[in-house]
Amino acid sequence: MPPSSSAPSLEDSSDSNAMLRLIIDAAAGMLAYFEADTLCCRFANQPYAAYYGFTPEQMLGMRPWEIMGQDNWQAIAEHVERCLRGEYVRYVRHALSPAGVPREIEVRITPHLEQGTLRGAVVQVLDLSQGRSVQQQLDESEERMRLFSAATHEAIVLHRDGVVLDANAALLRLVGYSLDEIRGKTVLQYLDKEFWPLALDAMQSGRNATYKASVRHKDGHSIPVEIDALVMPAGRGTQDYRMVVLRDITAHQQAQAQVRFLAEHDALTRLPNRWHLTDQLEQLILQAREQKRAVAVLSLDLRHFSAINDSLGHQAGDQVLCEVAQRLCSCVRPHDLVARAGSDEFIVVLGGGTTRAETELITRQMVALLEMPCQVAAQQLVVAPAIGIAIFPEDGENVEALLRNAGAARYLAKEHGHQPFQFYTPALESRASRMLNQEQLLRQSIAHGGFELHYQPQVRCDTGALSGFEALVRWRHPQRGLVSPEEFVALAEARGLITAIDRWVLRRACREACGWYAQGMPRVPVAVNMSAQEFRHSDLASDVAAVLAETGLPAQLLHIELTESTLMHSDAQVQRTLHALQQQGVEMAIDDFGTGYSSLAYLKRHPIHQLKIDRSFITDLTENDDDTAIVTAIVQMAKSLRLRTVAEGVESAAQLAALRALGCDMAQGYHIAPPMPADQVLQWQQDYCHKLQAQ
Repeated sequence: MPPSSSAPSLEDSSDSNAMLRLIIDAAAGMLAYFEADTLCCRFANQPYAAYYGFTPEQMLGMRPWEIMGQDNWQAIAEHVERCLRGEYVRYVRHALSPAGVPREIEVRITPHLEQGTLRGAVVQVLDLSQGRSVQQQLDESEERMRLFSAATHEAIVLHRDGVVLDANAALLRLVGYSLDEIRGKTVLQYLDKEFWPLALDAMQSGRNATYKASVRHKDGHSIPVEIDALVMPAGRGTQDYRMVVLRDITAHQQAQAQVRFLAEHDALTRLPNRWHLTDQLEQLILQAREQKRAVAVLSLDLRHFSAINDSLGHQAGDQVLCEVAQRLCSCVRPHDLVARAGSDEFIVVLGGGTTRAETELITRQMVALLEMPCQVAAQQLVVAPAIGIAIFPEDGENVEALLRNAGAARYLAKEHGHQPFQFYTPALESRASRMLNQEQLLRQSIAHGGFELHYQPQVRCDTGALSGFEALVRWRHPQRGLVSPEEFVALAEARGLITAIDRWVLRRACREACGWYAQGMPRVPVAVNMSAQEFRHSDLASDVAAVLAETGLPAQLLHIELTESTLMHSDAQVQRTLHALQQQGVEMAIDDFGTGYSSLAYLKRHPIHQLKIDRSFITDLTENDDDTAIVTAIVQMAKSLRLRTVAEGVESAAQLAALRALGCDMAQGYHIAPPMPADQVLQWQQDYCHKLQAQ
């Protein structure tokens, strides 16, 4: 911009173009401002201060002769006098820099006038020694400023006393207005009203300020922004200019909200997670304590959920969890809470002063809804919940106690399959603690091989010849010694531990049977028990095949025993597993037959080879006509279906004789031999053969 004796001072600028030219002039080269009456320096930019060997702060209050020395001051005194008379001064001179380097400089002194009174002067020094013209420097400086303003993605608005003077394209895009529409308007018009006090405080403070607010778009929607308001001094006695930079932080806030949501919610079900629930439950407890009202906490999980994951895959399990979440949400009221605590565990909080009777009613509705079949992976699945309930304040006065006691009640509800929910009572706590201790011991035993197998022989009723062995697992309890399966299988099933135990039993029984055969024992089958959960695993048949290949046991020498309930509640996966086992040559037997849902239909539909008559029908067989009739019916039904029969719990010669007379194929029980460790089987077999031959 060429110098002019009529160049406007800051306060004379009436539009944004003049203001921009003044900013560009000031940005070019070295710049300082001196007060008229004292000749003290009130401002110096970094290049000006550095040229004379000072910092901008050190320059403040210094007079020209203190800055440049007496000789240089005397050389320019006449130019200063002209400026003090109100003239615009421009001159070129040769001088030595403070470092002693000859320089050619151009000096411009612009008087600062207010209502005809000289207030000071702006001194601009341009170093011409670089071989570039003053006009070239100005043009490039102006072009850089314009390119920056146009290219930056940050919105910039220039205002004075809150009145808009200029704005760049990014600002206009942000608010949806044209420059003509906003120029001359107050900046407050474009801020949401709640942020007006913040903006006014920033303007009146006279300092740079940074704050967050929201601007109003032309179409009415709000845009969250971060604002940097930069003060641009205009001279003593006049209102400063402000360059305001606005950054749209919509995406940033959305990202923060998403991060916060993910931190507080379960990614699968979108329900609050345990951490978030704990925070909300604390607030509900505070309100309930003040209002003397009750809060019910329900701890819920799903029986045998691991079987769904194991048999149908985790994707199917995830579908079940999402369906459960939706059903739970449909059962509760707007002021209640539903959260996923982890795996298949959910927490429901019933607030609003829910009574015990209301809690029970809602819980029963939950159970009924959750037990309705759901379609997953082209199959109809039924999930059964186990729910524990604790009530504030009688069952606990803080979050930790309520969740712990609801969990203890749920633990016991899950132990008893016929009981879908359980209210907490103090007596339950010690019982639940014992159960938890048992579970921990059981897990340790699984990890460290804390089991062993005992074998009970099976013999033919007609000849007495050995026909097989049943493998019976025993738990080496650290305090109680050997424990029978009746005392831990239900716990193992409820806690999802039965698969590990069943797999261990299968592998050990096959390996030990092969050891007996290698030592000359007749190759009779060995039978192992499998939980109903196992038959819902898609990999059971392949696991059995792998164990047979690993141990070398022929498939026809392995019998697998299952309960009637396995068949009565079978699905497509159970049928596939049974048929896959049959194709391998493995035989299936129904254990405890007659105590469940005996049906010719499922016996015909599934590949079953033998029925094991429950001991409850054998105990009074020789004295009770009803038991005799039942055993007779079972034997005759089995024969009609070409199935073998095995009587369990035979404890006397009279019972064995009666079974022989009724046509039962085989028997096992203490009359023949009690279960024995593997290392005693060979000796027992040899002794039994000698005894049989001697008869």
